[in-house]
Amino acid sequence: MTTTETAVFKGFDFEKPVMDLEQQIQELQAIVKQNGVVGITDEIRALQDRCEELKKEIYGGLTPWQRVQIARHPRRPYSLDYIEKIFGEFHELHGDRHFSEDKAIVGGVGFLDEMPVLVVGHQKGRTLQDSMARNFGMPHPEGYRKALRLMRLAARFSLPIVTFIDTAGAYPGIGAEERGQATAIAENLREMAEIPVPIVCCIIGEGGSGGALAIGVGNRLLMLENAWYSVISPEGCASILYRDAAKAPEAARALKLTATDLKELGIIDELVPEPLGGAHRDADVTAANLKAALKKHFEDLLPLSPEKLLDQRYEKFRAIGHFQETQSKSLKPARRKTNKASASS
Repeated sequence: MTTTETAVFKGFDFEKPVMDLEQQIQELQAIVKQNGVVGITDEIRALQDRCEELKKEIYGGLTPWQRVQIARHPRRPYSLDYIEKIFGEFHELHGDRHFSEDKAIVGGVGFLDEMPVLVVGHQKGRTLQDSMARNFGMPHPEGYRKALRLMRLAARFSLPIVTFIDTAGAYPGIGAEERGQATAIAENLREMAEIPVPIVCCIIGEGGSGGALAIGVGNRLLMLENAWYSVISPEGCASILYRDAAKAPEAARALKLTATDLKELGIIDELVPEPLGGAHRDADVTAANLKAALKKHFEDLLPLSPEKLLDQRYEKFRAIGHFQETQSKSLKPARRKTNKASASS
């Protein structure tokens, strides 16, 4: 992130008390460093203790809408950040071999320790120019076709697959629709269900609708603590249900889109913890937690045969959702009343 962007973004309203305390601590530490003042070290320590208590108080009781905001934090690590920290010797591959290169999807081959893997993920931009080049992390159909091309390559060479999900949704523009956006997503869903290698999907930020699911069909679904995953964004849901996008916080609660909710519902397999305050506060710790989770799940999946991998993946998605069947009482057909006068005429 550039210095200008850092200066522009001043944090969310709910975390202002923490940021104000952190600023005071930094100013006092600067005074100590520049002037060698010793007498204020106790004051700094007291502020640091108070700051830690405040972090636990604020970040320990986040609402679903506040977690959505953290998932959209401009300093939050993106796919390429995790790729750099988790995988060695990563080589990015480009193009869908049909139309063009879509920078909203990145993918390539790397090593998870000693194990070669294929990695595919959504990628947002840091600067305005980069965000526009990557279409703010909203892929066109060529992005999903690139992802599918790479996953087919992984199947050919028996490479396990890791996907990083972080998108508000697939791009809904006219050009994307003309080039078959819905078809590209549908083909990915079908093909991923039949790829005979282990697939572990990770929701690292936003998980919006079919745009997220298009690279989200796998044997395991992991989710960072402050990510969200839903059929629609809170703003979109609020606009439809309440006719008011400002009611997004209320919609976020109703959608059950947090990692905690989805773990209880059995949709995700593991909630991966983040540092207090969010992944952007310590990307290295978050990456280490995510790497440990990936290794653990691949240890379980790698011994399975292709047939068992496909069966497990099928059963995983068949088990999502709760249904209750009720048998209604049989009703005798009501007698039709006829008008005697009309019947005799």
